[in-house]
Amino acid sequence: MRRILSGLPAAARELLSGTDWESLQHAYGSAEDIPVSLCSLVDEDAEVRSEALAALDMGVLHQGSLYTVTAPVALFVAAILDHPMGLAEHEGHFPWDGGPPRSLRAALLVWLGQVAESAAYGEDLVRDRTDWQWAPWHDETRREQDPEELAALHACREVRPALYNAVEPFLSSPDPHVREAARGAAVPLLSAPGLADRVPRAAALLRARLGAGAGRRERAGVARALGMWGMDTSDLLADSDPAVRVCAALGPARSDRPRALAVLLDALRDPRTTDGWFLEPLPGLDGWFRFTVLRSALALAESFEEVAPVAVAIVAAGGMSVTDHERGPILLKAFHGGYDPAHPLTPAQRDLLRAFVDTDEVTGGIAGNGLWFRAAGLPEDREGIEALL
Repeated sequence: MRRILSGLPAAARELLSGTDWESLQHAYGSAEDIPVSLCSLVDEDAEVRSEALAALDMGVLHQGSLYTVTAPVALFVAAILDHPMGLAEHEGHFPWDGGPPRSLRAALLVWLGQVAESAAYGEDLVRDRTDWQWAPWHDETRREQDPEELAALHACREVRPALYNAVEPFLSSPDPHVREAARGAAVPLLSAPGLADRVPRAAALLRARLGAGAGRRERAGVARALGMWGMDTSDLLADSDPAVRVCAALGPARSDRPRALAVLLDALRDPRTTDGWFLEPLPGLDGWFRFTVLRSALALAESFEEVAPVAVAIVAAGGMSVTDHERGPILLKAFHGGYDPAHPLTPAQRDLLRAFVDTDEVTGGIAGNGLWFRAAGLPEDREGIEALL
């Protein structure tokens, strides 16, 4: 332990000695055990390092939840990104840990990105609703946070400038896995309202990676980052690679809305191909890629009619359509603001409900979507929907 401590950067040593760890909490209680885990992150034994990183995943950021210990741990991780042990190969701890071999530095950057994503959730409701996992009832759940949860959230938001300062140098790393992990952390960090002035420099660093030598994965990741930061990605909407075009259309910027929407809808017409573009999800985009494409298309459309042909086809496809990530969001878009019995159904709404009825026996297309039908103000049974038709 003394050897490890002597090799830590001064900022990391100060955090260890200056933090009252016993007063903080992680998922399993007092954080008094955390200093040992933090020092173990740079142990020479690969298995010890792996177990230490697993402790961060399981206790400090359990299933994306923030705790009072999360912010100081994130600052410690940021302080050791330059540590020589960061070059060592990281071994996954859990059976489900997969993906290509990567360095400890890349693994730590991925973890910081996850902290940043959790800290950013709830700041921008429009942005949150384009997340492939969002559901209407999540907004109610978020309002139920207790004082300790709110304190942990605010603490993590306050340290984002320091975290980004540590992450930015690795946006230009010669290691592609480190670059991707740094980009995955930078996207949610720079989504913070107080860091908007850092975006132009970060965007310039990323655009420098768009040269002919860059592969699909990196170019698509750069396009998504630029779009998420609200930068103009209209030039990338005409890229020769469809995956790059789609990622350029995912962001909230609407400088070329009709073309961006057309790009997204085109990708949804062939969802199997779209899902196959990235064998491992891009940072921040877990789940099938088509889920994110669909959410972005629904958010970009000014009316359901703009997306109706593709949306109805997704529901009518039956087995390929997933309740919470496809059929539900489509239904909510079609009945934005809720169904009003005083107004007749539009042709597009009628076509959509007919698709639900026609696929109900195979997919549970109505009963299996009960929460979404309720959120849209519609009957929650097949008979009730048929009565509207």
